[in-house]
Amino acid sequence: MKLQFLGTGAGVPGRIRNVSALVLKLLDEINEIWLFDCGEATQHQILKTTIKPRKITNVFITHMHGDHIYGLPGFLSSRSFQGGEGPLTIYGPPGIRQFVQMTLKLSKTKLLYKLKIVELDPNGGSINLDKGWKVDYLPLEHGVLSFGYRITEPDSVGELLVDRLAEYKIPNGPIFGQIKRGEQVTLADGTVLNGKDFVAPDHKGKVVTILGDTRQCNNIHQLAQGANVLVHEATHDSSEEKMAHAYFHSTNQQAAKVALKAGVEQLYLNHISARYLGQDVKELEKGAQSIFKQSKVVFDLEEYDLKSLN
Repeated sequence: MKLQFLGTGAGVPGRIRNVSALVLKLLDEINEIWLFDCGEATQHQILKTTIKPRKITNVFITHMHGDHIYGLPGFLSSRSFQGGEGPLTIYGPPGIRQFVQMTLKLSKTKLLYKLKIVELDPNGGSINLDKGWKVDYLPLEHGVLSFGYRITEPDSVGELLVDRLAEYKIPNGPIFGQIKRGEQVTLADGTVLNGKDFVAPDHKGKVVTILGDTRQCNNIHQLAQGANVLVHEATHDSSEEKMAHAYFHSTNQQAAKVALKAGVEQLYLNHISARYLGQDVKELEKGAQSIFKQSKVVFDLEEYDLKSLN
């Protein structure tokens, strides 16, 4: 499981930051990639990576502001020309269906794959996906309806400890299956084995919380509680907290306080105003780290492997 940030800027493209988009790579888990938001030129950012658009099976839109959706029509069209024949589903707030369908209609774009658009309940809810994956969502506070998403990986069954079994010289066959199920077995020589002694503990699935634009509200904490990773906007420095509130955004230190209170492992700060460059960005990060040590301001195209997290 990996996170790669395609656009980390706020509002408009900047010299070093494109507008909002990131992917959750689940290639090792289910051979899929999920895209969260699709700001202008997202497909251009993808060209700078190893991402194959045909692997993107789900798109989650947080809200209908242009810096989060203007890249969607171009991406959908290009996916057809880049080997994308498998179905794709877009999840987002009411209005996303009309935006996509009208854009494709007026541009006379024909897709070579099945496109499904799901408009989500403004009050929040859950999306149950294949193979036990689940995405919970809740509304945030941003002037327009803006969602935060909480992605939960299913727990995985413990692996059979083959090396530990090697000394018993068990031939391939049904006995291995019995042991993996934790059953007690008796070998040909009378040796009794408890299968539970040869199976690693079940592995709890990871939780990744990805928020849309928002000022501070109770639903943030519900979505972030106990997550391994929290992606939280930090449009403003803590000195601009009043401005952040007025424009329905958050500061670096507000995000850090959420991470601390929710007990997350890692905080990634994105949606950074173009006003912050060089040393100012370092100060944003330091300000967050003064409250929550595992805080990082992210940049476009950076990728983070989540395997090391508990």
